[in-house]
Amino acid sequence: MKKILTMALVVLLSVPVITMAQDKPVWPEMKQFHTVMSGTFHPAEEGNLAPLRERAAELFQAAQKWQQTAVPATFKKEETQAALKELVIKCGAVMKGVEARKTDAELTRMISEAHDVFHRIVGECRNADH
Repeated sequence: MKKILTMALVVLLSVPVITMAQDKPVWPEMKQFHTVMSGTFHPAEEGNLAPLRERAAELFQAAQKWQQTAVPATFKKEETQAALKELVIKCGAVMKGVEARKTDAELTRMISEAHDVFHRIVGECRNADH
């Protein structure tokens, strides 16, 4: 009897965890983009633009790849697609800025603009009920 009660308790306690895991879908391309963005933006914030210069093309490609994926139901589709388009443009500008040897100040401004768009996507573009 004690074994049955223990099993029932385990099952009941597992239901909320399973439900929560299903409610929050993973968007792998967003995570991949975030990895590259954080590896370039945060050093740039501190005046180290070497990672940005080395990974600008990778940042642009990650943004393009993300844009080409389906928007999960937890995000506002139209707003997210528009913001992803803007993000690709901003990341493309960063890459071109690196290629054109823009100044540290210019590159910092450009990566900051791209970072702001990223945060708009992960914040404002989410559906309120998720």
